Amino acid sequence: MESASIYRELADWYPLLDPVTDHTEDAELFRRLLQPNESTGQPTLLELASGAGNNAHYLQRDFRCTLTDISKEMLELSSRQNPDCEHLVGDMRTLKLDRQFDAILAHDGLVYLTSQDDLYLTFRTIWHHLRPGGRTLLAPDYYADSFSEVSELHRANDGERSLRCLEWCYDPDPTDTEYLVDYVYLLREGSDTRVVHDRHVEGLFSLDLWRRGLRETGFEVEVVENSLGPDRYGDLLLCRRP
Repeated sequence: MESASIYRELADWYPLLDPVTDHTEDAELFRRLLQPNESTGQPTLLELASGAGNNAHYLQRDFRCTLTDISKEMLELSSRQNPDCEHLVGDMRTLKLDRQFDAILAHDGLVYLTSQDDLYLTFRTIWHHLRPGGRTLLAPDYYADSFSEVSELHRANDGERSLRCLEWCYDPDPTDTEYLVDYVYLLREGSDTRVVHDRHVEGLFSLDLWRRGLRETGFEVEVVENSLGPDRYGDLLLCRRP
């Protein structure tokens, strides 16, 4: 079995694994929470770890979007899908642009922060880029308080290409701040089929640590119940820069 990453070597398969149509409800919730009460002109939005730009596909109707990601391959997918958005290669822990934004969004890409230092560096990145009075929305997949092992089967077809994927999330060492997600892809193009393994090491922190770190950075923090269902993120963190 070969090994490869869905964010690099297998990026062309990503739209089958995570189609843009699955993000309609997510983006509407994010839009509603991030929309400024008052704004002159179209508000600006910075998205960290924007991936293929599936949320931005909908959010760009209401925001002028700048999308950043550490993966050039994912930004290329997003550029094709969202040609009117600005795309920049950048790590959420170290990004430093020379401007501030009305709103900042970070969602499932947050899982790749695997240490408390990573978490706090990202909070400082958000603070640096958010204008006073602006809002940021953080939507981690899981919190340590409520994490449990889960597996899921994904299916998709696109012409002669078909994908079947087993996703398995589990925590082999509950004493650390990491858990594992194994993906096994069965990829078929015409009559050719191959099997690929893709392992992701992801971060796991308590909700209290998230809140404490954000407040220490200077944010006002509100925990918003996730209305999308338990398989779409944990509770959301809506933060304001005073």
